[in-house]
Amino acid sequence: MLKGSCLCGGIRYEIDGVLENITNCHCTQCRKASGASFAISAPVPANSFRIVAGAELLKDWESSPGTRRCFCGRCGAPIVKRYDAKPEIVRLRPGTLDTDPGVKPSKHIFVGSKAPWVDITDGLPTFETWPK
Repeated sequence: MLKGSCLCGGIRYEIDGVLENITNCHCTQCRKASGASFAISAPVPANSFRIVAGAELLKDWESSPGTRRCFCGRCGAPIVKRYDAKPEIVRLRPGTLDTDPGVKPSKHIFVGSKAPWVDITDGLPTFETWPK
């Protein structure tokens, strides 16, 4: 079981299972939402993700039609992203994990809109948009 929390510790969550397909996303929205040169996310089955404390602190914002970015309303830490078209999946922000997921990112996506000051030198596959 993986465990995680927001920056202030008000929201705590658990995930049954393992993370796969951790992705570094360089799109403009993810950069702005994370405040960093890219955001890291991983798909998690919605039925294996559960908030165990602080559910009342979880807020969301529809960043584009059908996409909701969920974050702590107290500290602002991003937790997951939800898609109306895929309710069975949440995209976790692995930076909020308190336990080691035991895996590393597998690729960089949307490098066509990456920050101009970033050089990708880790040898991971890169994709201009969504990989097919």
